Amino acid sequence: MERQNPAERNGNPSVVHTKPQYLLNRELSWLEFNQRVLDEAANQDNPLLERLKFLAIASSNLDEFFMVRVGSLNDQINAGFTRPDATGLTPAAQLDRIAERTSILVADEYALWSEKLVPEMRKNGIYLLSTGELNEAQVTYLSEYFDSVVYPVLTPMAVDPGRPFPLIHNKTLNIGVLIDNGGSHEEDIFATVQVPSVFPRLVELKGIGRRTFVLMEDVISMFIDRLYVGKRIKAACAYRVTRNGDLAIDEDEAEDLLLEIEKSLKQRIRGQAMRLEVSRGSSELLTGILQKKLELRDGYVFRVDGPLDLTFLYELYDMEGFDEMKYRPYTPRIPRALADGKDIFEAIREKDILLHHPYESFEPIVDMIQKAAHDPRVLAIKQTLYRVSGKSPIIKALAEAADRGKQVTVLVELKARFDEENNIHWAKSLEKAGCHVIYGLVGLKTHCKITLIVRMEDDGINRYVHISTGNYNDETAKVYTDIGLLTCNKYIGEDASTVFNALTGFCERPRLHKLVMAPTMLRRHFNSLIDREIRNALAGKQAYIKAKLNALVDSEIIERLYRASAAGVQIDLVVRGMCCLRPGLKGISENIRVRSIVGRYLEHGRIYCFCNEGNEEVFISSADWMERNMDRRVELLVPIEDPEAKSRVRHILEVYLKDNVKARHMNKDGKYALVLPQEGEKRLSAQDYFMEEAEAETFEITKQTVQRVFRPVSSPIQESDSFV
Repeated sequence: MERQNPAERNGNPSVVHTKPQYLLNRELSWLEFNQRVLDEAANQDNPLLERLKFLAIASSNLDEFFMVRVGSLNDQINAGFTRPDATGLTPAAQLDRIAERTSILVADEYALWSEKLVPEMRKNGIYLLSTGELNEAQVTYLSEYFDSVVYPVLTPMAVDPGRPFPLIHNKTLNIGVLIDNGGSHEEDIFATVQVPSVFPRLVELKGIGRRTFVLMEDVISMFIDRLYVGKRIKAACAYRVTRNGDLAIDEDEAEDLLLEIEKSLKQRIRGQAMRLEVSRGSSELLTGILQKKLELRDGYVFRVDGPLDLTFLYELYDMEGFDEMKYRPYTPRIPRALADGKDIFEAIREKDILLHHPYESFEPIVDMIQKAAHDPRVLAIKQTLYRVSGKSPIIKALAEAADRGKQVTVLVELKARFDEENNIHWAKSLEKAGCHVIYGLVGLKTHCKITLIVRMEDDGINRYVHISTGNYNDETAKVYTDIGLLTCNKYIGEDASTVFNALTGFCERPRLHKLVMAPTMLRRHFNSLIDREIRNALAGKQAYIKAKLNALVDSEIIERLYRASAAGVQIDLVVRGMCCLRPGLKGISENIRVRSIVGRYLEHGRIYCFCNEGNEEVFISSADWMERNMDRRVELLVPIEDPEAKSRVRHILEVYLKDNVKARHMNKDGKYALVLPQEGEKRLSAQDYFMEEAEAETFEITKQTVQRVFRPVSSPIQESDSFV
């Protein structure tokens, strides 16, 4: 597929590059996003277990940040790349700023943990004990548990002239040990043991009226001398290494992309060390040995005042018995258009159907593909898969469809970061089942989410299309907010066929009626939409842009938004994560307002709305306003034209813009503050609103269903007694 020529990207040659002082660094902006996640862990309005889960999410996010973003910057330094980014920071300068901001973030994490969350856990009967808090009976129990269960699995390793420093695997928890070598002139011996991941991190102890735990690394540390019999242990500490996990693949040189990615995955566990975490109070000598052997910069050794790797809190969250300390359960609803077991193809023929996940269930999409697999009228199913669940019912349905002789074509994106191994597994199983499998495209990630079902009907061939902002993952669909469109619009159907032909064959700039595709046309289209608002504002006409997205990083788009603001276009943005635009700069971005929402669900949907002189154009997309989405990925932008669906998308966007509970406003320095209700204004949490709205809609459907049931007339007493 031919990419758009960079020379053609600027629809207006007068556009100049944005000055560095008008932009925020993307890495530092991401760290501010993680601060907002941490703020939810601090938010006392959230149930306790949810606060602990937010802390685990913040910890997990930081792992990925070091593996990918810090790893990428380190690769640039190793390659001798010194050119500054759009904000004027070289890779080395960015690493310095990252280390400084991360130190503050980590300190905040552990202060929250020790000062707020641990006492709150104890108030609620959850005790995580240190070794010094154990009573004699508990120590005896753990001693027996160590000897009978843990000890046989451990592999202690020592470093000496005959045994080199071992490979410390990425993100594993380890205990470093200094062993007295017995001589006054002899150096102490460094040794290490990996905490086995085959065991739960939390070891539960019997308690009366409370849940009591101790960490596995503390159990091993208590009895570490049993691993080095006859030696004196001078120091021991827990430590953890985060390595560069950004895969470097030369796709142009790779004869087989599948084999190349499989080979690269094996290198991820041994990538260059990016971060070392050690327990505060650990031996300076021990820490120094680790830092030297791992070749780490000073700012990338983090001494933490608490347990390493707070993702163990997921384990606590998933345990039974804590439901009262979590959000109230919510079951995604079936939308009105598909209620009462209505045939999904018949329903789509009647009108476009918009699905808003997770408030509405993802099950209709799974059911549609399963039905298509068994429907004798269905001739072909074509689908892109970026991330799927471990036991995906969609994969199973596609395999069944191929087994039944249908033409099944699946593009499985092997380069979906951290899902490569899972996708390789599914790609091979689909191929074995008889599906035509495309392993992504050279030089591009296929990030669009689209399904095409071709069906022979009484009036001829009809195409049914599902296009979404989110992945075909039935598990994440329960916690990610996304929007999907089901349609049999003739032009979108033709476009879907053209898109799949472009993905499976060679096609230069596919001609499309309704859909807009990256990397060939999406940037130009967004530029055109923004420029039209600028012209309308300069002509004294109504002009505005409203959008909800995950990241705003692309400097060319930001430049255009600045020009639009200066022309008088009113711009309201809901940006979940990174935002490199500075709102509120005098003469530059005074008409731009940016907010971020972090809550129970991960905001993932993208909505774009342009005034167009009152003839609003509304779109949903798989693409954010990032350079990679415009220029290095296959993405789709779809217009929402059905009046009811369009009205609903606009309603969704407006609710987000009215959130005054979870929303935070961004200032020109990239900092965020909660949006507080004005005097007399009702509190509105967008996510709570959408749950209540879906529940009310379901109740209405149920009520109507009951009214349609024919029943014999009964006596008033019987009627009253049977009412629920």
